[in-house]
Amino acid sequence: MNILFTLCGRAGSKGVRGKNARDFRGAPLVWYSMAGIQLYIERYKQPEDSIEIVLNTDSEDLIKLVKRVSSMDVAVLRRAENLAGDCIPKVAVILDCLVRAEEHNGKRYDMVVDLDITSPLRTVEDIAHTIDRKKQRADVDVVYSVAPARRNPYFNMVKEENGFFCKAIPANFTTRQEAPVFYDMNASIYAYSPLALKEKEQATFFNSHCDAVLMPDTGILDIDSEEDYELMQVIAGYLFENKQEYKSISNYIQKWK
Repeated sequence: MNILFTLCGRAGSKGVRGKNARDFRGAPLVWYSMAGIQLYIERYKQPEDSIEIVLNTDSEDLIKLVKRVSSMDVAVLRRAENLAGDCIPKVAVILDCLVRAEEHNGKRYDMVVDLDITSPLRTVEDIAHTIDRKKQRADVDVVYSVAPARRNPYFNMVKEENGFFCKAIPANFTTRQEAPVFYDMNASIYAYSPLALKEKEQATFFNSHCDAVLMPDTGILDIDSEEDYELMQVIAGYLFENKQEYKSISNYIQKWK
């Protein structure tokens, strides 16, 4: 199987300035995704597999951080200006990675796996689980990671309407357990069908023909604010100290410092 791993991060960020090139617990944030990929290659890559990694960015700082890990072969795809705006769907950037990687490497890929740089709290088992699920589900366009939702629009989520607050979805459920189960997309791992990337409408890509894998809700946060950045480092400290599956990522990064 030909697998393309993508790392995507632009220079600009309104919520957290320069977040993709920041440190996270003393190491570059992007290294956590890179360590996950490298551990996947070492533990799960089959002899018949071909795996390439690309970085799509307009950030010189991010490029330098990735290139510091000389033991990993990561091809840099400099992001075009028309793909660097605030309103560009990430699916468009992933498609750009796919098309350019196929042209450069002269091959077709069976799967594109994106690891979000700003969601570092994942394990190599989470990555492997997502990839295996996509292998099993040729009928879906993408398999992405989710976490159990702490709130439910039928029960304890509300909206403002005509000067009043009311349930997001009108319902008569009296306990959360009665309501339909919801999950949060935790913006961590995505395993795409290359054909779907090329043919499916980008604006509504996640509205149909998707599947998901469950991750613990400790990984629900991604870095969209300074508060997220600080809180996630506290959570990471606990996970790296007490959970071996997370510690293996942290330990792997130490050899790159």
